[in-house]
Amino acid sequence: MRVAENLNAALHGLMEREAGLFVLGEDVLDPYGGAFRITRGLSTRFPERVLSTPISESAITGVAAGLALAGDSAVVEVMFGDFATLAFDQLVNFAAKSVSMYGSRVPMRMVLRCPVGGGRGYGPTHSQSLQKHFVGVPGLELYEVSPFRDNAEVFAEMLAREVPCVLFEDKVLYTRAMDEVQEPFSLRREGGTARVFLEGVEPDCVIVAGGGVAHRVMEAMRSLLVEEEVVCTLLVPSRLYPVEVELPSVRHVVVVEEGTAGGTWGAEVAHVLHQRYWSQLARPVRLVHSADSVIPTAPHLEREVLVSASAVHRAILETLRG
Repeated sequence: MRVAENLNAALHGLMEREAGLFVLGEDVLDPYGGAFRITRGLSTRFPERVLSTPISESAITGVAAGLALAGDSAVVEVMFGDFATLAFDQLVNFAAKSVSMYGSRVPMRMVLRCPVGGGRGYGPTHSQSLQKHFVGVPGLELYEVSPFRDNAEVFAEMLAREVPCVLFEDKVLYTRAMDEVQEPFSLRREGGTARVFLEGVEPDCVIVAGGGVAHRVMEAMRSLLVEEEVVCTLLVPSRLYPVEVELPSVRHVVVVEEGTAGGTWGAEVAHVLHQRYWSQLARPVRLVHSADSVIPTAPHLEREVLVSASAVHRAILETLRG
């Protein structure tokens, strides 16, 4: 099963189980089924609860927050994650604050789905990874789709938290197979975090990364093993914020994300890890980002900007060699 199919199946299962759940977004009805076909089949099966909306991310998010405030549940599809900036006010000043600003805790069961990331030639305003702009908002939790965790579990967890959640879905994952890990590496799930590792060997470096860059990191892990005899372990948490990362015994840590540097999820991970593991670390946590640039449309220029397997390879070697 590919990641897009897994997401679609997860939404079908969720709609079956949750009678009060609504799905909202632009062009989410059949036969289109959303820009990336993630909502395909939902409006045919649940016509009263799948709502195709006008082009207004602010309005869509506000309606979803109103449904959640009234006791229902809502999943919003933002066609491209870049447009979540248009929903920022409703998400931060209405949805997230509604959890606690009325004097007692109010369940706010809503999820904002955001397709993000480059690699598909969509250009500067349709290719960004804007996770960092949502980190640290009280009452708002952040998740990222991982190819190593069933999205049915992720949706169930998000709704059970009863706070607004943003689910970032890197577009390059949609056509990837679930649980795709090549030898000699193994995969193990530990709660909401997937671990990709070499059996029976202590790692030289631990890499923490979101699901969208996991395959690029694994490519770097393979080249480091073959060319440099460097062993790495990859940790892929499905919940980005609040940060919950537990490290094995290790002296070198690298965090990889596709967004640009400055006030990032990776910086928050480094902050948490420094507090917990500073005495064990040989040097500060290394952060790897995409270039400080808009994302070009031309494929050869886009590759120059986005974080790559070779950049991860290089950063890990520089970290180990000091």
